[in-house]
Amino acid sequence: MGIKRIVFIIVGCICLVLGTVGVFVPILPTTPFYLLTAYCFARSSKKLDEWFKGTKLYKKHLESYVKKEGMMATTKAGILSSVTILMGLGFFFMARKRIWVPCIILAVVWILHMVYFLFFVKTISSEEAINKE
Repeated sequence: MGIKRIVFIIVGCICLVLGTVGVFVPILPTTPFYLLTAYCFARSSKKLDEWFKGTKLYKKHLESYVKKEGMMATTKAGILSSVTILMGLGFFFMARKRIWVPCIILAVVWILHMVYFLFFVKTISSEEAINKE
């Protein structure tokens, strides 16, 4: 097994744990960690990739997004709220120290996140997500 595959497996497992913790801890985003888990597992092992795509966590948080069908409003709200809180904290602490360039960069990244998720990711109802299963 190559070093590249081992790194992808390790990073995928760490992201899986963090994403799962994020299910229970509101400030930790679940979906981005699961997206990274799916990416890493797809690059490292066919068995891990198939296993992860068969889990309820994947089906609930990622499957519709990966298939380009959209995201449930609750999933989008969770992503946007956690991103807003985390970036807001970073912005606040940098602004207190009068570090303005990173504040501007962070604000632009936050705005781009909001625009992307609000206008480019289709919102699907929970009934649509259930019917697609």
